[in-house]
Amino acid sequence: MGETISSLSREWLPIFVRGATATEQVEIAFTAPGAEPVEGDWHAAEWKPGSVTDKGATARILFGPGGTASRPDGTWQAWVRVTAQLEKPVLPAGLIDVI
Repeated sequence: MGETISSLSREWLPIFVRGATATEQVEIAFTAPGAEPVEGDWHAAEWKPGSVTDKGATARILFGPGGTASRPDGTWQAWVRVTAQLEKPVLPAGLIDVI
């Protein structure tokens, strides 16, 4: 992913999820690089309208001050968790630099 976001900015942060149909529940977490998320790290996310393809769909979260999630300056590992009827994959989604 490799996104850079200003700590002053509030914007949609997109994460493509291979195999998703956008009918599943989706959550996004941010951790220090190398750390796995714990239950309290997860934030409700949504599917970007019109993003479904035969390869998957794009989840998104409003990131930054006043958004669904924010982080101080630094590098953060993004994670996405999709809850389907039988499966519940937790997928690393790349690093985000907050500057």
